[in-house]
This record gives sequence, structure tokens and C-alpha cells, in this order.
Amino acid sequence: MTKKIYEAVNWNTPENDYVEMFWEQNLKQFWIDTEYIPSKDIDSWHSLEPEMKLAYLQVLGGLTLLDTLQSHTGMPKIIDHIESLQCRSVLSYMCMMETIHAKSYSTIFTTVASTREINETFNWVQENEHLQYKANKIDYYYQKMNNPKATKREIYMALCASVYLETYLFYSGFFLPLWLAGQGEMVASCDIIKKIIADESIHGVFVGLLSQEIYATFSEEEKESVRKELKELMHDLYENEARYTDEVYGDVGLTADVKEYIRYNANKALMNLGFEEEFEVKDVNPIVLNGLNVETTQHDFFSKKSTNYEKALEVVHLNDEDFEFKKEEIDLEI
Repeated sequence: MTKKIYEAVNWNTPENDYVEMFWEQNLKQFWIDTEYIPSKDIDSWHSLEPEMKLAYLQVLGGLTLLDTLQSHTGMPKIIDHIESLQCRSVLSYMCMMETIHAKSYSTIFTTVASTREINETFNWVQENEHLQYKANKIDYYYQKMNNPKATKREIYMALCASVYLETYLFYSGFFLPLWLAGQGEMVASCDIIKKIIADESIHGVFVGLLSQEIYATFSEEEKESVRKELKELMHDLYENEARYTDEVYGDVGLTADVKEYIRYNANKALMNLGFEEEFEVKDVNPIVLNGLNVETTQHDFFSKKSTNYEKALEVVHLNDEDFEFKKEEIDLEI
């Protein structure tokens, strides 16, 4: 048996000029779904039209599928092919957060939907050709990583697929919760969505930086080849997203806005990879763009991360005795 030398991660010497920053930012953004109270949205849920409820459940189902793919397949395979132990640590943390994202949608599901509706939604996810298509398309690049000796190009394309997933493909699902919250509907549940968006934002930037380091080592011929493949993949995924949008959003009259939003985020994915924008974007729905400002509902409460809908972590119950004051105490106060 060949003896292998194992190396310990050493954080005393930064391996690049950005890894510690991303480690710290990830820690600052840590959250779990049980900190939030989507039950505040029950009245709002009952006020929605049946078509809107169906679209909402479907987008949550689609988001759950993509986060499941990313946490169970994408991130773990990518980690195995990144040399920097510090970067692996950041990716491992991100992988854990992807599992929290996937669970968080179920926290919303179980609050507003019946067991029958939830089961129907997850069956729909398995049967929807557009969802399955984009999952298969991204997973195609992830499966290339099964080979311990995956080529540099295969590793690069898997990183790009990950950026496409997190900065591009999630957003057809994110649109509706952000749009509804902008109308004052399903606001508490959208607080969870905004936390997920904040995570996906830094995930896409970090993985994009890793991809750019590999891209810089390619020859000009290799660079041209991967750019061509990435452009073809971008448009192939967009055509599928457009059809998915027609199916999910057609009955609620939001297809045009959603497609514009998808193009906007496709450009952001390309920018994370170090490339120029591909789509012309004119008017992204301002309500949804404002919803991306994840700082609007955050505050610091005794140095504890919070939002408007976070559960109190320590509850002190008041008793009748708490209101029984001694006479001298009352006189003192006066």
C-alpha cells in the first residue's frame, strides 16, 4: 500500500487574498430556519388566489430540488478537486448551508400547506420536464468529477455549472416570494428566502473566483473553446427557463417580468465568472430588485443576528407577583 502524506489545514498563513474574507462573511451570515416564524403568513396565505398558491408551492418545490442537488452532489464533488485546504473549508461550510436552504423550504411548506398539497408538489417536481432538464444539465458537469483524475477543463466546467446554478437558475424561483413580499404578502416567509439569496450571492462569487484562477491557466485556444461551451450552455438553460416560467407563472400574469429577471441574473453569473454580459436587460421589476436588498429587514439586537420575524431565543414569562411592588419602591420611583 502506497503511503500517503496527509496535510493539516493551516489558517495561520492565508493561501490567497480572499479566502479568509469569505470565511468570515459566511460565518456572519449563519442562520437556521427555526429562527424564523413563517406562521405569521397564514392569514396572508389564505388571502391568495388558488393560482398564486399553486405557483408559490411549485417554485418552492423547484428551489428545494436545486438546493438538494447542490448540497448532495455539486459541492461535495467540487471540494474533492480543489487543492487549497482553506478554500475547501469555505466550500464545506457552503455545502452545509445548502442543506439548510433545502430544509428551509419545507419549514415554509409545513406552515402553509397540507400534507396532500406538499406531496403533490414533490411529485410535480419529479415529473416536471423543465426542472428535471436543468437538474440533469448541471449534474452532467458534476458527474465528470467522479474521476479522481478529472481534467482541469472538467473541474473548470463543474465550477461554472455551479455558478450558473446558484447565480442564475435559482432566480426563476426566487422571483415570486420577493414579488409577493413587495405587495405585503408572505413577508415572513420571504425573510427566509432573503437569507438564502444572501448566501447564494457569496457562493456564486467565491466559486466564480476559483473558476477564474483555473481559466487563467488555459491557452488562448482552450479559453475560446470553454467560452463557446459556456455560451451555448447559457442559452440552452435560458430556453428551458423560459418554458418553465411559462408553465409556472402563466396563470398569474408574471411571465414577462420573470424572464427579464432571469436574464438579469444570467448576466450576473457571467460576471462572477469574469465574462461580459450576454443578455440585454431593460426593466427589471423594481419591487423584486428592492427585495434583493437583504439589509432592509436586518438589525442588530444585542449583537445577535436578527430579522423582523426571528423567534426570541429566551422567553421570560411574567407572573402576577412581578407586578406586586412594595410601597417604598413606588415612593422611590415617584
